[in-house]
Amino acid sequence: MSRIHPTAVVAAGARIADDVEIGPYCCIGPEVEIEAGSVLHAHVVIDGRTRVGAGAQIHPFASLGQPPQYAGFKRRPSGLEIGRNNIIREYVTMNGGTSAEGVATTIGDNGYFMTSVHVAHDCRVGNGVVMANAATLGGHVTLGDFVVVGGLSAVHQFCRVGKHAMVGGCTAVNKDVVPFAMAAGNRARLRGLNVVGMRRRNFSRADIQALRNAYREIFLGPGAFAEKLDAVAQSYRDNAVVMDLVTFITADATRPICTVTADTDE
Repeated sequence: MSRIHPTAVVAAGARIADDVEIGPYCCIGPEVEIEAGSVLHAHVVIDGRTRVGAGAQIHPFASLGQPPQYAGFKRRPSGLEIGRNNIIREYVTMNGGTSAEGVATTIGDNGYFMTSVHVAHDCRVGNGVVMANAATLGGHVTLGDFVVVGGLSAVHQFCRVGKHAMVGGCTAVNKDVVPFAMAAGNRARLRGLNVVGMRRRNFSRADIQALRNAYREIFLGPGAFAEKLDAVAQSYRDNAVVMDLVTFITADATRPICTVTADTDE
């Protein structure tokens, strides 16, 4: 049987798994679903069409599933889907989506969202993501699996950050960050590869070296960018990790990407 503190307000219609713990002064809306093993500490607010996956740890004053922070939005929010085993710390906000087709803002599994993180409407956040204190995502941002976003950083609307990338603290990201890279600065530029992160995820030495070579050729070598990218795609067509980098860049030709060239005075 779920353990719900007598001061908590749980609306009729909310679907709460039997072993969920809901602490003092929490407020749960009528369309919320909370799966098994989740713990809500005091003063958590969850509303809208929000599903919280199993094993969540949600700390005081987190607010999940509220309507988008979008002045022109008049429809019903499309909801928020949070995966399994996420840690959501104090004052985190995650907003519902704006999709007319009902596609929700989505959070993957095994994430860690530190104090005052904000995930805006229609974001797509992968598995194993870490967002440090006060990191902020604008609407429609995509974070790949195992991305790390440093504290006090902000990612502009519609930007993509590729898997296993790291965004340094106090960084303003206004262009896409390729997979496996490190980006930092105002505005963000590439600072090399996230080698430490890749080693922690058990990437082979051969794959890391291949990525190093491809990165140097694409971003540091002479010649036109498109030609360098095509050359890397041909040279490393049998290396899945390098091809992940190439595919990310070619997936959306309309998106600008961060490079190693400074575009602001620092």
